[in-house]
Amino acid sequence: MTTFSFAGADIPAEPGQSIGAALLAAGYRSVRTTRRDGAPRGLFCGIGVCFDCLVVVNGRPGLLACVTEARAGDEVRPQEGTGRDHLAC
Repeated sequence: MTTFSFAGADIPAEPGQSIGAALLAAGYRSVRTTRRDGAPRGLFCGIGVCFDCLVVVNGRPGLLACVTEARAGDEVRPQEGTGRDHLAC
């Protein structure tokens, strides 16, 4: 068993488990919000085809929670919109 943080909470994860699976097991259903409406989004496809489960891991935005392995000590945050607002002109 390992742990990572999500929005300041410690989340347990089994070795090889995805961030998304660990968050679902911990009771989290939403991992990001949409840019335009701020609508909550969570796991949808579970296989990395859609982009509903985007999270920020250790400061890196745009990672898919459903296919990103949970690693000990990772700091995971909910993502707002596309996570690329810093690139806007």
